[in-house]
Amino acid sequence: MMFSAQGSSRNHCSLLAVLCGGKVSDNKQKQPVSDYKPRYPFPELSSSGRLEVQLLNNPSIDEFRRVLESFEPNIVYLQGEQIVDGEEIGSLVLGDVDLSTPEALCGVFGSTFPTTVYLEIPNGVKLAEGLHSKGVPYVIYWKNTFSRYAACHFRQALLSVIQSSCSHTWDAFQFARASFRLYCVRNNNIFSSNSQKQSIKPGPHLLGEPPKIDVSQPEVDMQEEEGSPENLPAVKIYDDDVTMRFLVCGSPCTLDAVLLGSLEDGLNALLSIEIRGSKLHNRASAPPPPLQAGTFSRGVVTMRCDFSTCSSAHISLLVSGSAQTCFNDQLLENHIKNELIEKSQLVHAQSSSEESKLPSFEPRRSTSIACGASVFEVCMKVPTWASQVLRQLAPDVSYRSLVMLGIASIQGLSVASFEKDDAERLLFFCKKLSKDPLLGSSLIARTPSWLVPPAPSRKRPEPYKDTKSLNCTIMEGVNGLTRPKINVAAMRPIPHTHRHKMLPFSGFSEAERYDGDQGKVNLPVAPVKQPAPVTHRKALSSSYQAQQIISLNPLPLKKHGCGRAPIQVCSEEEFLRDVMQFLIFRGHTRLVPQGGLAEFPDAILNAKRLDLFNLYREVVSRGGFNVGNGINWKGQVFSKMRNHTLTNRMTGVGNTLKRHYETYLLEYELAHDDVDGECCLLCHSSAAGDWVNCGVCDEWAHFGCDRRQGLGAFKDYAKTDGLEYVCPHCSISSFKKKAAKTMNGY
Repeated sequence: MMFSAQGSSRNHCSLLAVLCGGKVSDNKQKQPVSDYKPRYPFPELSSSGRLEVQLLNNPSIDEFRRVLESFEPNIVYLQGEQIVDGEEIGSLVLGDVDLSTPEALCGVFGSTFPTTVYLEIPNGVKLAEGLHSKGVPYVIYWKNTFSRYAACHFRQALLSVIQSSCSHTWDAFQFARASFRLYCVRNNNIFSSNSQKQSIKPGPHLLGEPPKIDVSQPEVDMQEEEGSPENLPAVKIYDDDVTMRFLVCGSPCTLDAVLLGSLEDGLNALLSIEIRGSKLHNRASAPPPPLQAGTFSRGVVTMRCDFSTCSSAHISLLVSGSAQTCFNDQLLENHIKNELIEKSQLVHAQSSSEESKLPSFEPRRSTSIACGASVFEVCMKVPTWASQVLRQLAPDVSYRSLVMLGIASIQGLSVASFEKDDAERLLFFCKKLSKDPLLGSSLIARTPSWLVPPAPSRKRPEPYKDTKSLNCTIMEGVNGLTRPKINVAAMRPIPHTHRHKMLPFSGFSEAERYDGDQGKVNLPVAPVKQPAPVTHRKALSSSYQAQQIISLNPLPLKKHGCGRAPIQVCSEEEFLRDVMQFLIFRGHTRLVPQGGLAEFPDAILNAKRLDLFNLYREVVSRGGFNVGNGINWKGQVFSKMRNHTLTNRMTGVGNTLKRHYETYLLEYELAHDDVDGECCLLCHSSAAGDWVNCGVCDEWAHFGCDRRQGLGAFKDYAKTDGLEYVCPHCSISSFKKKAAKTMNGY
């Protein structure tokens, strides 16, 4: 369950924070002074972003119950008393009542239990089990003693991700635990200076079940799959991995397994949060990946799906799967989420090469990255869609999750929400910082060596004499000597080469080996030495697309069985009612307006309601939607619709009609036998091509199959007010009639 499920608003999460005991001071308490130890700025518990905080400082049991019932928080945070002049956190006390037993703690809550309870007290196993058994879905607790610095870091990581995104308790805990391992466990800053290290696995723990994504299909779809000949895959996502460079706040160190593993877990949890709260906004049919198109079994379709994550980042995914899955919006969305979250590890650390293991002895610093704190570089492999999400979240000032992983820069893009106090809190846990006071300063005290320009050479080459006035315009004196000062603003940036993806060679078909005009054999030539002309490349592209066209009605959708009359004699009202019933039957209720047939469809084209009836009749009479560009949507289809006018000046009508057809009619077409299977009257095939309709016999033909001299271009016949096409058979017949009339003297 999401944190926002029980809050006062859908986009907000409520937290009731209870600070116990009179032995503690406020969050800005004076810290114990120690040699070479930097300051740790304790953050305040206050409302921010999605998080609404209600703070109670040492309340009585009655006051706690009253606020709990009125506020109805999603999370209850209980902090134990802090030991005076110590770093440990003590037991849980409300007023004068000790709540160290499960019975006493459960009695405080009464009958009102929140979604999550966080017990920031040592040795809280029994208390957590007691709350979990009483009905609290998720309980976060500590098994051992710990320092208040480590507890504060974990709490800040947990609350940062909650205030930034609509997250689930499980994902938020995994993220906060990864941040805790990265800075506290790795640097041995879990226990207080007075306590001894224990054999128990350090860190907080979570009681509760991980969330599950419902990917079960409706009973109707299950019956359809049982009747299909093959067990088709639910969904498969096609995406490449890319290497991303992160700058992480901290002192220079060796990139060990603990560091890389913590960053992996943290980024995986962050991306899981984004995907779990994402929403499918649009889907459209798309061509399959070139190298895998031949491996598709019958009935597999490919879709381009547009998603928006829970933090409003936008991504696009290419997926393939069975028709039953891809044409059901909710089922497709759930399958994609399940595939990304449950069945794959999103982030992987780079392979442990010698270069990546070397420590950076001099950290690279910049005032725009982590407020000038020391950073080190880490390379990770992430999916392309994940890199898009991270790059969109980095400039967001309100997004705080990246900060708690110490990520200050992503691919050269600085994280905008990084503040000076954040850098000081993170550097506090670095082991080297606690020993060396010179590294404790988080801001730049002097210009780094990599930013200092080199001294000009005395032997300057001749070509640079003309540009000397640009880069060396200011003179400065050092010990009585005058030397030019480099003008950094005038320096040119270092050029970067852009690597282009190499598309795989798909081979030549038999039809492409022969040139129709000259009858010569076109052998494949190495593309580097002799690149193919533009026209030949277009022919290769079109022929490859033609190979991917599937035969009529390729998808194994169960027939509608509506009993509607054939489309040639069906009335428009009967057709529209049948389409509405079919869309509701398939789960597309968003496409059917509440007003019923009078308002269906809701789409407007050329200031008129979309004419679905004539759109469907014209497309199925030309071989169906899978014919693709063989249908001239503007000249042959739009001209037969009521939306067409003689003074029409609309642009992009063809793409608009395709989009509307995919939305309302494509699945309907696949579930009915309305597609006209007639073939070309010249080549006797139904392959894709430029179709023209004879104005005499009303038969269809490929324009490219007509080899007669004197014909115009295809666009001359396809446009609305263009030439009338007459097939060769009708031309011969009309010529014979004219000759007969002449011989008879007429």
